[in-house]
Amino acid sequence: MILQTARLQLRTVNASDAAAMFRVHSDPETMRYFSSTAWQQPAQADEHIAKTLADYQNGSALRLAIVLAGEVIGSITLYAFDRRNHRCEIGYILGRPYWGQRYMQEALAAMIGYAFGPLALHRLEADIHPDNIASKRLLEGQQFQREGHLRERWFVGDEVSDSIIYGLLRKDWEAAIHPAQ
Repeated sequence: MILQTARLQLRTVNASDAAAMFRVHSDPETMRYFSSTAWQQPAQADEHIAKTLADYQNGSALRLAIVLAGEVIGSITLYAFDRRNHRCEIGYILGRPYWGQRYMQEALAAMIGYAFGPLALHRLEADIHPDNIASKRLLEGQQFQREGHLRERWFVGDEVSDSIIYGLLRKDWEAAIHPAQ
């Protein structure tokens, strides 16, 4: 599966992506607001890819590599599908050298379009760390609405962390991309 944007390609992950995934996930600054600590061993990338491939098979998640000029620079994932209620969660990570260049806006818009288009979802949810201002701006720029604050939801290493929950309805997304004339 491939989604194409103006500058990026979003494609299924494969075993040859392990080194790039390790580069992204082993950077403590990149992982600062993630729900797990920075990877310490390259084998963690292999495990991550094996889980991704298993998720493709059982339909529990759809992780796409974000590719710029042939290089994997991050990933974006639809997961925790609730098929009866036509919703899932969305998550993403981008390598630090690519921050501030609007790559994630591009990737997120493409994945949202796929979720509300071919996947026929009704709702997307995102869970972010309260201090992650860049992610807050990213989500709000794509019409997500802040819906809640969950206290002490994650244990990451030795820290406990709150979550801010955002939601996006298909009708709000469609109204934003096709405003009434």
